[in-house]
Amino acid sequence: MSAPETAETPASEATLPPAPVPRSAARNTLIVMAGTLGSRLSGVVRQQLINGFGNELLDAFTIASRVPNLFRELLAEGALVNSFIPVYKSLGSDEKSQLARTFSGALIGINLILMVLGILAAPWIVDLLVAKNANIDTGLAIYMTRLVMPFLTLISLASIAMGLLNADEHFRESSFAPIAFNAVSIVILLVATVLFPHSATWLALSWLLGGLAQLLVQLPALGKYGLLPTPQLMTHPALGRVLVQMAPFTLTTGARQILNIYVQRLLTNAAFFPSGTAFAYSNAETLFTMVNGLFVVSPALALFPRFSQLAADNDWPSFKELTYSTLKTVTFLAAPASALLVALSGYAIGIFDLRGNMPLDRFTSGTLILTGWAIALVPWAINTVLLRTFYARQRTREAVVVSAVGFLLEVLLYNVVVPRLGLIGFGISTTISGVVVCFSLIYLYGRQLGFSVPNLAFYLARVVGLSVIAGIVAKLVSLPLPNPGPHQLLLSIFVLALAGGLGLASYLGLAAALNVGQARGLISGVRRRMGR
Repeated sequence: MSAPETAETPASEATLPPAPVPRSAARNTLIVMAGTLGSRLSGVVRQQLINGFGNELLDAFTIASRVPNLFRELLAEGALVNSFIPVYKSLGSDEKSQLARTFSGALIGINLILMVLGILAAPWIVDLLVAKNANIDTGLAIYMTRLVMPFLTLISLASIAMGLLNADEHFRESSFAPIAFNAVSIVILLVATVLFPHSATWLALSWLLGGLAQLLVQLPALGKYGLLPTPQLMTHPALGRVLVQMAPFTLTTGARQILNIYVQRLLTNAAFFPSGTAFAYSNAETLFTMVNGLFVVSPALALFPRFSQLAADNDWPSFKELTYSTLKTVTFLAAPASALLVALSGYAIGIFDLRGNMPLDRFTSGTLILTGWAIALVPWAINTVLLRTFYARQRTREAVVVSAVGFLLEVLLYNVVVPRLGLIGFGISTTISGVVVCFSLIYLYGRQLGFSVPNLAFYLARVVGLSVIAGIVAKLVSLPLPNPGPHQLLLSIFVLALAGGLGLASYLGLAAALNVGQARGLISGVRRRMGR
């Protein structure tokens, strides 16, 4: 789902730049959100171009791209953001550069080994991900898996760059790097669409070369800020602390991958779903991660170094205050997005049909999956923030155990709910597990630092209630218009703009009238920028 100076001498041997001046948390959040918005919008264009290929090719590509992603969270974004940064922030300048060299060297070595193993073991990995009664071409999936495996190494290197920049609150370069991924992919896909419309090789290359671009665009910023490490295979005392923090991630990542494997086997089972369902899941996932990335992950990512610094300083009153303000911000943004996605899910999926050739079954499957997932947005928004408060305090074990139990619960719910409710059952299951994880994290946080449940509950009741009204408004506006469906790209864009815009306007207006703090701040910011 989730992005991602020529210093010839190591940073420890060069003149180190002065300690970074703390930046505005709001400014950092806006920078990350702007980068995420650009990344997600360009990602939609990339997904539109990919949707022009046939079901057979797309389902095989979906399985192939899942393989490097099985390890991506542990060895890329998850490891760096949640394990590396808290330890890195606690060190002096010289120690930071030494740890960066050691950690990057170890991570590169591990990734190269996994890449080779993944290429060699591709037939067995694909067999694990695909149902025996498969609705996809497994031979094609194996071929594409071998082509995209180097993506794991590239995205891990890009994540090292992202982690180093984010730790010192340089968010602009790392936040906009995923746009380079999408831009390169789009160019390759345009060539493939015109010259090689049935080429598995070009489709895989669009993914692989995009990962390379995401790495390369961050290297100048690393050199500029004196952060470009020279990877070395050596030991460092703080590396042990990072590995201790990473170890529990094995549990939660393992649980998540059990979920992913189960989902892929379910989606590729011809007894349950037709061909094209696996990529329909990918379409819904793209929209869900776009909204989640913009309104939830971006604020959490921008504020994580601040959480880590407050924890390192043992400033717990400020830590709790930042927790509450962040929770209110992400729920204020996520709640209306959730309601509008539920109300307009068909039109949202319709924007992917750029060439007007999306099969009806792919459209219908994507709509049902997105509708269910949209409901899960708010509880998982709360979880995203709370989990990072545990990582910042280096209480990784509690966080990942709760997450792992949540993912295992989700697998069990899929087994029970999806056969009964169909594709919408994926989102219902995710919502239920999200609520369970949410209550568990709140309990653990409160036991350690204290947590005002009524404070958050009252605020959440208001924003969710207003979001339901916004969803109803959007639905009512869309009712007189033609129903969503494939081959209706312009209609989908028009309805999303009209109905979604009016629904959002009603939400913001009611929130301002009810004196919701985040609405007042948003309106005040807009007025300041307009010079009023």
